[in-house]
Amino acid sequence: MSAMLPDTLSGRDLLRHCLATIAYRASKVVRDVPNDFANFQPGRDARTPVQILAHLGDLLEWGLSMAKGQPNWHNSQPLAWPEESRRFFDCLQRFDDYLASDEPLHASPEKLFQGPAADVLNHVGQIAMLRRLAGIPIKGENYYKADITTGNVGPNQPNPKLEF
Repeated sequence: MSAMLPDTLSGRDLLRHCLATIAYRASKVVRDVPNDFANFQPGRDARTPVQILAHLGDLLEWGLSMAKGQPNWHNSQPLAWPEESRRFFDCLQRFDDYLASDEPLHASPEKLFQGPAADVLNHVGQIAMLRRLAGIPIKGENYYKADITTGNVGPNQPNPKLEF
């Protein structure tokens, strides 16, 4: 029997769960890719996977800067895939750590979700689609059954419960 959940969560707690969901989904799309995937070019003027991954880190840094009340946007030059992947999860961890703290939020959880968090989810899906186009698809999964835990925002995620 699963534990009963409260009828409501704080916006901050729901945003933290969103970050854990991002980590779970992103961990699937960034691992086990061949070296040439980072620069896969799906079409003229389209971002490569590593450019999208760098953008994900930038979005998370932007979200954290807004949460701290010091909005700042930066366009990073992509690193190599392993380093960019580490940067992404480091940015996710810093954002989650801030949300887990008692520090005040200078942007509403709703705005942080509709801006950077939702954009990150969208781009994680783009990388998944690029994997399929490159011939290295990830397995589909019933994400409702996934073991996603608030605060677990690193690259090491639980094994899938129900892939197809």
